[in-house]
Amino acid sequence: MSDDFDVDDIAAIRREEGAAGIKALMRAQLAIGKARREQPAPKPARRPTGRPPGAWPTGSRPPDPLKSQPPGAWDHALDRYRAGEGSDRDPCGCGGCDTPDNAQEDQ
Repeated sequence: MSDDFDVDDIAAIRREEGAAGIKALMRAQLAIGKARREQPAPKPARRPTGRPPGAWPTGSRPPDPLKSQPPGAWDHALDRYRAGEGSDRDPCGCGGCDTPDNAQEDQ
């Protein structure tokens, strides 16, 4: 609290206005303190990187789209999946998966 109030002043506020008066006094003191507080130093602006935002790093590019498959390929793959055929060693064949080829694993 500031030096403007002493114990007798607080007691008088409590007698006259009750707990609501003390709460109002404390809120007013907090508001005065916030108003006096120094503003934080502004953060320095980020250094420009020389690249537009969202650009891919040098030497890289977005992934290629999946290779187009014949019309029945997706149906055939779905039928095999539903029948429980295939294993973890089977290559997917969709072009987007990283499933290894059987020939590479056997070597």
